[in-house]
Amino acid sequence: MTPDLHDLELLLRSDTPIILIESIEEPRVVELFSRLALRISEPGFRWTVTDGLRRIEYDSEPQRMLAEPTEVLRHIRVTPQRGLYLLLDFHPYLDTPLHVRLLKEIAQGYGGLPRTLVLLSHALEAPPELRHLSARFTLRLPDRNRLMALIREEAKSWQQVTNQGAVRATRESVNQLANNLLGITESDARRLIRNAIRRDGAITQDDVAAVRRAKYELLSPEGIISFEYDTRSFADIAGLSNLKRWIERRRAAFLDPERQRDHPRGLLLLGVQGGGKSLAAKAVAGYFGVPLLRLDFGALYNKYIGETERNLRKALETADLMAPCVLWLDEIEKGVATGSEDEGVGRRVLGTLLTWMAERRSRVFLAATANDIQRLPPELIRKGRLDEIFFVDLPTAEIRRDIFAIHLRQRGLNPSDFDLDALAEASEGFTGAGIEQVVVSARFADSTSEAPTAITTETLLNELANTQPLSVVMDAQIERLRTWAQGRTVPAHGAIDPSRA
Repeated sequence: MTPDLHDLELLLRSDTPIILIESIEEPRVVELFSRLALRISEPGFRWTVTDGLRRIEYDSEPQRMLAEPTEVLRHIRVTPQRGLYLLLDFHPYLDTPLHVRLLKEIAQGYGGLPRTLVLLSHALEAPPELRHLSARFTLRLPDRNRLMALIREEAKSWQQVTNQGAVRATRESVNQLANNLLGITESDARRLIRNAIRRDGAITQDDVAAVRRAKYELLSPEGIISFEYDTRSFADIAGLSNLKRWIERRRAAFLDPERQRDHPRGLLLLGVQGGGKSLAAKAVAGYFGVPLLRLDFGALYNKYIGETERNLRKALETADLMAPCVLWLDEIEKGVATGSEDEGVGRRVLGTLLTWMAERRSRVFLAATANDIQRLPPELIRKGRLDEIFFVDLPTAEIRRDIFAIHLRQRGLNPSDFDLDALAEASEGFTGAGIEQVVVSARFADSTSEAPTAITTETLLNELANTQPLSVVMDAQIERLRTWAQGRTVPAHGAIDPSRA
């Protein structure tokens, strides 16, 4: 007996009149109930609005006169025999008071004549009047052993259909495929495995990456949480030596699937706008070699009461199912800030987030970024919520020199053809984003020409002279941020305090 069949039988024997199943795996649920009806020797029926009522254990002529929801409920209410009734896609009819009343009367009569109603749909919310008479059942997601069995089954099926040799695959690629399929339904897993094998008769690293993307699309179709394909390498980022060293020391512990306790939980990157916090978050995922998910607080908020918190819970569940992964909370102060018009919603969002941070066991590494520490609630930034807080200050001359070299190299130019020392000195007070914009603007310095200008040290120096750095435009805000960060955070640039490594 499968675990799902065993759990369903226990639920049926608990004398629950109404069972609610929210699932997209309708064929699998129908098959389970057909087996269950035979096992417990009780008549089983299935109903659809297209066919009406018919037996579930064997093929029979449908009773089309019972296709209307009102008629089938009246029929079940007056039938003199016990039975198991599987009502498919009944959710649109739960808004009708007559249907709710009929369901309630059938359930209340369960003690005299057991008639179990099973409501199955992709989305299902029981009316308040029925909640005390119902119980939810959730199909188990396939574990790793079951996924490996599905891979073997699909490989054998492909071999029989094509009359070709065995599916080409390495042990590593098969293991990674199974790991990346964790968290989705059995039918979706089987479909993705089949697609991977049929593409070229092999299971490769490209298939693993494609399955990872498809899994994300299955788990988060609403766009509240996005899959970031553009992860970075630490080699693309100048400076941040303390942060890089800190991440390097924790990579093995985070990726160890056997480690149940004390795995790295995350960090907060605080600093000036354009200082490289977002690039650093992307680089953490790139260095770990795991998916990068980005939570969009703008898409999270909903005008309906309770929907915002539900959106957040669903987004966090998606991150749990995608683990191991990095969850990037960009400008987190915009989502959990207090003291605003929506303080009530913000407080509930904060509570939901803090509860998940405290209770999660999945390998989800949080990479939160913030520009304004004053708007962050103290509950979020205290030790224990996150492993560390790093302050990303304005880059030093040495780091600015490296930033120029990186952006010149990315545009096909040789950094050795430029006076990097002069550029570093002239760019004091600029952020990394500001320096990149100077390089971009220098390409169009000649306003009389439609073609890009040849970049030279002189054109870059001219652009620097004509641009106000962020340190001048936002000098007061940056100074306040530096004052707060002193002694409370680890500087992302420069020598690290050994006691906080």
